[in-house]
Amino acid sequence: MLVKKNKYKNKDPWTETKKKYRLTARQIEMAKKLGMNPKKFGKYSPNNNQPWKEPLGSFIERCYEKRFNSGI
Repeated sequence: MLVKKNKYKNKDPWTETKKKYRLTARQIEMAKKLGMNPKKFGKYSPNNNQPWKEPLGSFIERCYEKRFNSGI
């Protein structure tokens, strides 16, 4: 029986998340500062059955602004 190898095995989970969800480096940095877990991004991203959810990149930016720019 052949075992399928994970092609992202040795990579950083943030690098894998950036490629999978098409995020920019800026959005990844924001997510890190917010303390988000890259393995849980599937919950935050919308699919066809959830049209009310905003795109993941916009969600991260909105959370970052809400948390860090609220005092300005």
